[in-house]
Amino acid sequence: MRAIGYSFQSALADIMDNSVSAGARTIEVRFSPYGEPYVAVIDDGCGIPSENLVTAMRHGSADPRVERKRSDLGRFGLGLKTASLSQCRRLTVVSNVNGRLAAKRWDLDVIGQREDWILLGLTGEAILSLPHIAELTVLSSGTMVLWQSFDRLSAGELSIESALGQRMDSAREHLALVFHRFLSPEKPHLPIKILLNGNPVAALDPFLMSHRGTQALPEEQISLEDEIVTIAPFILPHISKLSVADLAIAGGEEGLRRNQGFYVYRNRRLIIWGSWFRLIRQEEITKLARVRVDIPNTLDHLWTIDVRKSSAYPPQPVRDRLKIIISRIAEGSRRVYIFRGRKATNDDVLHAWDRLTTRTGVEYKINREHPLIKAIEAITDDHYQQLVQRLLRTIETTVPFDAVYADMASERRPTVENRANKYEELFSLASTMLDALGRSSDYGKHLIEALASIEPFSFYPEETLSIQRKLVDADR
Repeated sequence: MRAIGYSFQSALADIMDNSVSAGARTIEVRFSPYGEPYVAVIDDGCGIPSENLVTAMRHGSADPRVERKRSDLGRFGLGLKTASLSQCRRLTVVSNVNGRLAAKRWDLDVIGQREDWILLGLTGEAILSLPHIAELTVLSSGTMVLWQSFDRLSAGELSIESALGQRMDSAREHLALVFHRFLSPEKPHLPIKILLNGNPVAALDPFLMSHRGTQALPEEQISLEDEIVTIAPFILPHISKLSVADLAIAGGEEGLRRNQGFYVYRNRRLIIWGSWFRLIRQEEITKLARVRVDIPNTLDHLWTIDVRKSSAYPPQPVRDRLKIIISRIAEGSRRVYIFRGRKATNDDVLHAWDRLTTRTGVEYKINREHPLIKAIEAITDDHYQQLVQRLLRTIETTVPFDAVYADMASERRPTVENRANKYEELFSLASTMLDALGRSSDYGKHLIEALASIEPFSFYPEETLSIQRKLVDADR
């Protein structure tokens, strides 16, 4: 049972599932690698009555076929024990209910010596000698799960101090992601606080919903055995539009590709992510697509949830529906790469390039209605008009698509332009077009008014607004 496959961070998350199910609002993780190393998880939930503590410490204490509360994150009645003993040899659970303390302990050394499943009880004096017990006693109710005697944590490590510190760093990111919808919940849910040695854990939203460049596609619902599975697709902004902090939340440049796919939540708790369930392949061009799937705990039997709650697979009716949804989601991610965050639908921007869908595929053509093209035509003799058109056609037919795709897929950031010089460049471009098209003509006046909706001016709204004001003042 110790080798069931828990990592340190997944085991810690499993302990917190019990805290959340108990209605905790604050979960404090205390740890120390010095002296006798320990990890203590203290919550202010409802606690475990002393008469129920033995049952709670029993392996397989809950029948997975019995219906649980909607908010319950457990399933088999194994997580507390298997998760804890996968990391340590001594597990102590102390519960406070209405100021009354009770404690039970599994000690693998005692079990080995006695060759029997001996569950130890602790005296009041022994309970009060435990680390951080004072933090539990000041609560009206709550529970402390204490890990001690780390044999696996120190195996192969130079020091348990550095090993525990590294595990906790990984655990912080893991908890921030797995419980992000509890740390920063949607209404009407109340937030839960998680602290590591007093330092709050901030939510990591894998969908970057606060970023204005994220596209939230319409939600869909699937009815299954009178229960609802909700599917909410998101398209992340192009990497060039992400700050360093945003990119870190999204998983970094490498993780951006690896973390694409479905994010399955069981009662708002993330249980599996970064998989397309073999419905499509992971591709560079679809790496911006992420799909939130919400399932209730009443459908565990259909999703084949494992003991660690870290594996799930959708049932056939859900897979059939996802196949229909997934093509639209993947196409949205591709469009972000094609248009660098531009909407694929008709918008109010006059683009320099047009994307045309034909029977044989897709074509990209320079927009002949762009004012810059019109300006070139206005100042070019008829003799050279054909040459201008041939130049445009040559550019269209020699776009290095393979190289562009490779650069975008490798997440190479475009060269950052110097915004200080951009104003002068744009002003010169606008002036040149107006001179060619006629400043006082109706077309010229309209061009000034519409400048903010024409590429490349639409990329620089502040500079363009200043240019418009300057051009209007110059014509007065």
